[in-house]
Amino acid sequence: MLGIRHVALFVKELEACVKFYVDIMGMHIEWQPDADNVYLSNHGDVFALHRVDYDPTPQQRLDHIGFVLKSIEDVDIWYDYFLKNGVRITEAPKTHRDGARGFYCLDSVGHLLELIYHPPISKLEKV
Repeated sequence: MLGIRHVALFVKELEACVKFYVDIMGMHIEWQPDADNVYLSNHGDVFALHRVDYDPTPQQRLDHIGFVLKSIEDVDIWYDYFLKNGVRITEAPKTHRDGARGFYCLDSVGHLLELIYHPPISKLEKV
């Protein structure tokens, strides 16, 4: 198994989400089969957004989505970048006892994201 490299979300405001993940997170559209489905990528992961016309929240069991960073320094770089771009931060960066460092924020429609340097995973990406 290679890991969890694909996440798909139901969203009501598809265009706002695509704009956030492309313009702020730096992902690109890999495939858009129609006006209601967009597949984004960062040259490694696939992040799918599927439009729904109802509030998906009652069905959602997701706590947060983690974006793994390459270095511990990247945590503060992304944090500062998000502050400058008006991204809502829910928890400032902190270092954990296992050497991981990260922070939490919300995307344009309220999904909780964690940007994290996690040594066991981040080191795999450098190999």
